[in-house]
Amino acid sequence: MISAITHITRLIRAAFVFAREGVFGAVDPSLVPAPGQLALKLARLVERRGAKQGPRISRALTRMGPAYLKLGQFLATRPDVVGFNMARDLESLQDRLPPFSQAEAEAAITTSLERPLTDVFASFGPPVAAASIAQVHRGEVLRDGIRKPVAIKVLRPNVAARFRRDLSDFFYVAHKAEAYSAEARRLRLVEVINTMSRSVAMEMDLRLEAAALSEMAENTEGDPDFRVPAVDWDRTTHNVLTMEWIDGIALNDHKRLAEAQVDLPDLGRKVIQSFLRHALRDGFFHADMHPGNLFLDDAGRLVAVDFGIMGRLGMKERRFLAEILLGFITRDYRRVAEVHFEAGYVPSHHSVENFAQAIRAIGEPIHNRTAEEISMARLLTLLLEVTGLFDMTTRPELILLQKTMVVVEGVARVFDPKLDIWKVADPVVREWIERNLGPIGRVQGALAGGGDLAKVLMRLPDIAQRSVAVLEQLETMTREGLHLSPESIAAMGRSEGRKNRWRTVAVWIIAVTFIGILIAVRNL
Repeated sequence: MISAITHITRLIRAAFVFAREGVFGAVDPSLVPAPGQLALKLARLVERRGAKQGPRISRALTRMGPAYLKLGQFLATRPDVVGFNMARDLESLQDRLPPFSQAEAEAAITTSLERPLTDVFASFGPPVAAASIAQVHRGEVLRDGIRKPVAIKVLRPNVAARFRRDLSDFFYVAHKAEAYSAEARRLRLVEVINTMSRSVAMEMDLRLEAAALSEMAENTEGDPDFRVPAVDWDRTTHNVLTMEWIDGIALNDHKRLAEAQVDLPDLGRKVIQSFLRHALRDGFFHADMHPGNLFLDDAGRLVAVDFGIMGRLGMKERRFLAEILLGFITRDYRRVAEVHFEAGYVPSHHSVENFAQAIRAIGEPIHNRTAEEISMARLLTLLLEVTGLFDMTTRPELILLQKTMVVVEGVARVFDPKLDIWKVADPVVREWIERNLGPIGRVQGALAGGGDLAKVLMRLPDIAQRSVAVLEQLETMTREGLHLSPESIAAMGRSEGRKNRWRTVAVWIIAVTFIGILIAVRNL
């Protein structure tokens, strides 16, 4: 009861902030039940003057603090939950907060590294950027008597406790919504908050961000157009991340790019092709590639920073992406439809022909437009909308991919408004398909399959031995019956009958499974 009152009190404060910033004024009253319409009218009474101007939801979330900021950013990747219009509004949400004090940052580093600050860094400057979870300082370290500049990322003090508190409020709302709303259950709001909670937990362990940097460095070691900063593992802990300082030109600094006479169309190509290589070749991509997180170094390579949000694609998702992009490039809509069914994204009771017809409705208008009018990100957005009509289940990894592509494509088109997105993407997509779905890929797949089969064969004796033991036990039980001690009988009597029935069913399922394995082994 006390916990519920605490949640409700904090949520009332959040509702007041939302009302002040005019968020409820954007709600269509006709879509709200009668009792809710009265609440909307009351909320409009506290709306501050000028609240209608600008992004209302972004202002409200920023005022509410770090957890609400992250909630907004996360929901921007889930248009299936908040709708495409709201998701687009949330895309403009900037994760920027005032920095915490220099003294707090120095104390956090000293505690985390368990050494005096002067023993770790030759210099430690003021913050250069601050976000909801951490802020970045410039410093220097001594290596072989030479000062080397580094970037030092430090977690905000008490940020974990703040997130735990606000996330508990989100869970409270999600549980209540699912208890009373079928739509909330369909959207699986509790699972949405669970996913966000896991994502935030990873962001608040800076060792995991360092690991993401290290993994991408290995993946892109041979890339001519892309690299990432090197991690200083000796000065990295749960709360502190130290890495190479990047002196390049930020991609949002258009004045410096112009002064350096950078080939802007080529820069746009590098952005698109680097992202597609990471997504297709590696299955591991930077999911926050806005211009402030991208730099151009002296060698003309892109350098990415801030690896707090990363995306992963399995081989099935990569094949799906490559084949649908190639299908639209070649106007093979039947193949695009088949890929959806092969991946299991669209239930088999639907018609491939009807689905191909729906995809044609998306693809054909593209080929009647000039290259600069074609948006690959918009194409994927329309594809996700259409697949909803054919009962395609929500695929969070594909939605994150689509949202990242929106950002990446937007960055590239700033540098080249006439960018032919398909021409730029074509060599990367074809290279991946030839490598993975062509003759070489088939041979490698067969070798990998042979390795998996060998592992199964090596385990067959152990599986057979266990199966025989289970059969012998079942035979004994059938011949002599199941003998239980008085203590066991008494314990079973105290347990609930329903649990006993389910336990018995589970035992028989396991037994039948082992029998099936034994039969399969004997038939080999």
